[in-house]
Amino acid sequence: MRGLARPALRARWKKMLDGLSSIRPLGSSRTFPLALDVGSGRGYIAQHLTKETVEKLIQVDIAENALKNAVESEIPTVKVVADEEFLPFKEDTFDLVVSSLSLHWVNDLPKAFKEIHQVLKPDGVFIGAMFGGDTLYELRCSLQLAELEREGGFSPHVSPFTAVADLGHLLSRAGFNTLTVDTDEIQVNYPGETMLAAAAIYQEMYGNSDGSVPATFQIYYMIGWKYHESQAKPAQRGSATVSFGDLAKIEGLLKKGKK
Repeated sequence: MRGLARPALRARWKKMLDGLSSIRPLGSSRTFPLALDVGSGRGYIAQHLTKETVEKLIQVDIAENALKNAVESEIPTVKVVADEEFLPFKEDTFDLVVSSLSLHWVNDLPKAFKEIHQVLKPDGVFIGAMFGGDTLYELRCSLQLAELEREGGFSPHVSPFTAVADLGHLLSRAGFNTLTVDTDEIQVNYPGETMLAAAAIYQEMYGNSDGSVPATFQIYYMIGWKYHESQAKPAQRGSATVSFGDLAKIEGLLKKGKK
């Protein structure tokens, strides 16, 4: 799943990364001097970064072969074999950390988030994407029904995924603020005959008219910042001077004034 390369996913990542050009890190230009790609694999994210956005990129992955076969990038890149839960970098090192579709593999997601937060500089930003709770629900349901029919019970055959309701809490607990969390779904269709276990149930419940079967991947996109005193702060509770009930009246007056 780490190599999932669908146009919708690539377009979403490109949009998120293009948005970096409008983000100004503390005390620097719009370029991020040093960035870290956590769980980089063969360098899928690096293909969407430019020298105008990132000056130097560190790619980290626990799979040495993936790093050896990484796609070339125009950005100067250093490859490091390491575990996402034990990042071998000093505190306050990176201006930007990115991660795409690798964090669902980690055993301790809260610790991985804390590691990422720790290596970020104050006012640094983390942008990530990971598979969410509804990923491969067709496969999981089909396997469970097949096992219930034949064995009278079932065991999990797919790794557990984090629920979106928990993601914001995990990021906040790790120390991130000014959070943005969004979800998306990508559906990939496979020829029906390639599915082995529970194929009949899968085809019956979810099969397409052309004989293929769908596999849904739910993806969470997240952005979180490391705190710095220069960042904008939310207003104190109760300090608002306009109520929500007045917003409609104000909008009506503005429209009337434009006529």
